[in-house]
Amino acid sequence: MSSPKPPERIAKAIAKSGLCSRRDAEKLVLEGRVKVNGKIIDSPALNVTDEIIEVDGKPISAVEKARLFIYYKPVGLVTTHKDELGRDTVFEHLPKNMPRVVSVGRLDLNSEGLLLLTTSGEVARQFELPSSGFKRVYRVRVFGHVQITDLKKLKNGITIDDVDYAPILVEFEKLSTNSWLKITLQEGKNREIRKVLKHFGLEVSRLIRIEYGEYKLGDLKPGEVKEVELL
Repeated sequence: MSSPKPPERIAKAIAKSGLCSRRDAEKLVLEGRVKVNGKIIDSPALNVTDEIIEVDGKPISAVEKARLFIYYKPVGLVTTHKDELGRDTVFEHLPKNMPRVVSVGRLDLNSEGLLLLTTSGEVARQFELPSSGFKRVYRVRVFGHVQITDLKKLKNGITIDDVDYAPILVEFEKLSTNSWLKITLQEGKNREIRKVLKHFGLEVSRLIRIEYGEYKLGDLKPGEVKEVELL
């Protein structure tokens, strides 16, 4: 006989279905758009097991196995489902046969490269947790005088404008007027690379994420996507 299913918060159950993130699921509940066994609920504190859950009148079903995709995000797209400024989004440019996905973190408008997409909000959350320890690797083209000695010291971390940055590993691929660096981050704070390099008088002219944890961009071209195994 199988063990009974343990209870879990309603928002987590919705996120596991791949419909949205846990945070967005909580908003759906507070907006009165979620029913449990036919009754509208108004608190995300509810625990559920095998109840029938509906969002906007449609039942959800837990995804047995979350799916994961690598997408080469081009420059000029924002990583959001809806943009208040009307800019093109990543999700508007995905193949029509893609399931509904959420992104693992973000790449800003002017950055490109590897963006992980998943059908599970819970999987996305686990990837994003600092405790997960996933390293992010980037190829970065910079304009300005590269101070090799100073950049090597970033392996010990740095504090800029009262913000503490974890150790950053910098490798030097090509040094010239427009140099190429390979940078590995421990955390991936908002615009971390651009802010840290600006501190050293360097202007980022191109930023490409090539690795996230065990996942690599490989030979994908801008706009291409491929499904990968969830490790």
